[in-house]
Amino acid sequence: MAVSAGRPKPPWVFRAIVATLRPLMALITRPRRWRGAEHLPDGPFIVVANHLSTFDPFTMIHFLVDHGVWPCVMAKESLWRYPVVGWVMRQVKAVPVHRETAGARGALADAEAALAAGYAVLVYPEGTTTQDPDLWPMKAKTGVARLALRTGATVVPVTQWGAQNVIPATGTGFRPFPPASSDVVAGPPVDLSDLLERADEPEAWVEATARMMTRLTDQLVQIRGEEPPETPFVRRPHTPR
Repeated sequence: MAVSAGRPKPPWVFRAIVATLRPLMALITRPRRWRGAEHLPDGPFIVVANHLSTFDPFTMIHFLVDHGVWPCVMAKESLWRYPVVGWVMRQVKAVPVHRETAGARGALADAEAALAAGYAVLVYPEGTTTQDPDLWPMKAKTGVARLALRTGATVVPVTQWGAQNVIPATGTGFRPFPPASSDVVAGPPVDLSDLLERADEPEAWVEATARMMTRLTDQLVQIRGEEPPETPFVRRPHTPR
């Protein structure tokens, strides 16, 4: 769990949480078939990941931390409303995302600041757990593409499979035993170099998003050995409370 020399030292709260949960994660997620860590660069970068379950952030962070990456996580802002959880989110420097509101733009500014400070930023481009009936990645929003093109940060696609066996995609139930296998694959960075000069163009955001999601889907095909749907599932709009 060494910290990369190219990034800031993680907050003590983050380190304490990892030290507490890591043994439990090791117990309930095995075997772990983790590949592609050589694609995680030193210094700041963006991790884009598919979203299967409310449990998969733990799996994703476990993978990243085990390879020296202590990320800032972009997460729904409702988590900040809970006294203890909100305090933890602030302490670990998570970035709140105000979904379907004008406040969502502020999350990009906060994520830019995290990258500028040297952190890796973990983003779920779909914005929520997949609604695809077979758990393939959905059509994503363009926020992460805007972040990548505005900052020029390296984008590494990391695909995972197995977390849905601990907590289903529906978000109900917790099945820590028997242990669930954990597949996590980090791929080579997504090439967006030809789009950087068009960072303010919506068409470039759409193209960058498509490239990221194609890579995540292709990596999931390698894990599952199955064919994805011809057209990505389009999620139902989130309705704020």
